[in-house]
Amino acid sequence: MATCPICRRQPAGPKYKPFCSKRCADVDLQRWFSGGYAIPDSVDDASTNDREED
Repeated sequence: MATCPICRRQPAGPKYKPFCSKRCADVDLQRWFSGGYAIPDSVDDASTNDREED
């Protein structure tokens, strides 16, 4: 059985899957809202120069 991705202690529950509880689901949602999960943005010099010219 898979464990909760937030607390990693409890097995994932069917009601809040993949989390074990509402608390862990809310922690994950708060991380999304606060920017805790982000995809790094790589900026190359060519695209930066193109934006400045516009």
